[in-house]
Amino acid sequence: MRPNDDRPSIDLHYWPTPNGHKITIFLEETGTPYRIIPVNIGRGDQFQPEFLAISPNNRMPAIVDRAPADGGAPIPVFESGAILVYLAAKTGRFLPRDTRAWVQVLEWLFWQIAGLGPMAGQNHHFANYATEKLPYAIDRYVNETARLYAVLDKRLADRDFVAGEYSIADMACYPWVVPHERQRQNLADFPNLKRWFEAIKNRPAVIRAYEKGKAINTKPTIDEESRKILFGQTAATVRR
Repeated sequence: MRPNDDRPSIDLHYWPTPNGHKITIFLEETGTPYRIIPVNIGRGDQFQPEFLAISPNNRMPAIVDRAPADGGAPIPVFESGAILVYLAAKTGRFLPRDTRAWVQVLEWLFWQIAGLGPMAGQNHHFANYATEKLPYAIDRYVNETARLYAVLDKRLADRDFVAGEYSIADMACYPWVVPHERQRQNLADFPNLKRWFEAIKNRPAVIRAYEKGKAINTKPTIDEESRKILFGQTAATVRR
C-alpha cells in the first residue's frame, strides 16, 4: 500500500513518554513528514488488536512506514531503538557510515536502551508511583541513575555529543534526562552532562517535539485506573 498524496508515509503510534519523545525528536530533526496516532497508555490503547499487530510487546512507540525504500508492503517497526536505527538508515541521517563512528553511536544507543532507560524507569516507579515506599528500592535506583549520569558526564568531558557528532544516541539519551528532578538528580553535579543537556534542549526540533507531546497529553496524571493498567500487567495480560 502506497500512501495517499496528502498523507505522510510514516505513521507514528505515540504517547509523550521518554521513549516516545525519541522518535518525534528524530522526525522533527530530519523534517520527515509523519502522522501521530495517539496511544493512550493510561487508558489501555496499547492492548488494542490493531496496535498489537505492529507492536506485540504492547509498548509504544511503534511506526509503520507505508512507503519503504524497497517499494513493497508497509513495514511496521516496534522498539524505540530499532525505530531510530531504521529511520536513520531510511533518511541517511544521524547514523554515520564510517565503521568506527557507527560503532560508537550504536554502543551508546544500546547503553541507553539497556541501562539508562530501565534504571531511570525503575527510579520513577519506586520514587513516584509505588503505593508502598521501599527505601531500599528507592536508594538502589536513585544511586544507579546517578552512576549512569556520571558515566555520561565523563563521556562528555571532551566532546560535544555522546558519539562526537549529534546522533540517534543523543536523541535516545536526552529524553531520559529531562525528568532528572523526579529522578532525584542535580545536574549541577554533572557539569558536562548539564552543558550537553542544555544544548539539546534548545534545539528547535527538540522544542517542537516536546510541544507536540504537550498538545496530546494535556492531563498527565496517574489515577487508580491507569495505575492498574500501567503497573498491573502479567503473563495473563499477554495471553488474553
